[in-house]
Amino acid sequence: MKEADRKSGFIAVVGRPSTGKSSLVNALCGHKISIVSPTPQTTRNKIRGIYNTAHGQAVFLDTPGLYNSRKPLNRHLRELVTASLDEVDAVLYVIDVSRPVGSEERYIAALLGESRLATVVALNKIDLRRAGGRDPLELVRSSLPAAAVAETSAVRGDGLEKLQQALFAALPEGELLYPEEFYTDQDPEFRIAELIREQAVLQSRQELPHALYVEISDLELRDEQAARPAAEDEKEREEPLWIRAFLIVERESQKGIMVGKGGSRIKAIRQAAQREISRVFPYRIHLDLRVKVNPGWRRQEHLLSRLVR
Repeated sequence: MKEADRKSGFIAVVGRPSTGKSSLVNALCGHKISIVSPTPQTTRNKIRGIYNTAHGQAVFLDTPGLYNSRKPLNRHLRELVTASLDEVDAVLYVIDVSRPVGSEERYIAALLGESRLATVVALNKIDLRRAGGRDPLELVRSSLPAAAVAETSAVRGDGLEKLQQALFAALPEGELLYPEEFYTDQDPEFRIAELIREQAVLQSRQELPHALYVEISDLELRDEQAARPAAEDEKEREEPLWIRAFLIVERESQKGIMVGKGGSRIKAIRQAAQREISRVFPYRIHLDLRVKVNPGWRRQEHLLSRLVR
């Protein structure tokens, strides 16, 4: 393919909470870009995943699920999604076909129709599709008649090739936006915080998944060697990366929940997070994880502005 024929651009990934947006981005990019949880609205930031192919480069902006709520955190998340539409060349609209079409789905479809951006629709979770109910394709055809449509399952990998072709067809020709070896532009501190939060959410999703965030207080590579590609042999992981982090909750009672009886829950979170971090970084990971309280943090506008970005 000629250099001039290569496609390159930004794609916003939008949809309701829990439609599988993050799983789909991870599947498309072939790497764990976004954390994944059964809990709605786990994603709080614009997460960039970079997919490179002979056709060019697609940079996905995985966004929080759109949810109508006046609570400060949800308002910040909604504003983040709508602002993303001004930064991209195309949209990947993910619909969960296992759930009925509702008012939020109609709101998103109308929003994308007004944006006039090139839109590709992924009818996701086809492995969980139930018979009956309004076909989401009817909504797509009425609100986004020009949109390309692909049926997908991020878990099974179904329909990904057709989806990739449709996405690159929607992008403009252009030079690569990132070096070809990049698959994300997240800084190490952010990635580590997200991996810790993922495990905390998985361990506590029935109790306080949205009432916590992660603060990295210290990252130290003890021998100060520069980062290198991931080691294939565990013996090559000689440099220890020391991490001190805090799980922040809103109330003292939540602190007890996160710590668990005899420290059992915080230990489980620390061990699981340490394993996930070691899959991303080529070091021996030492994670010191503790819990502290920041009363009413979800109402603190200055903090929300820093966390939701």
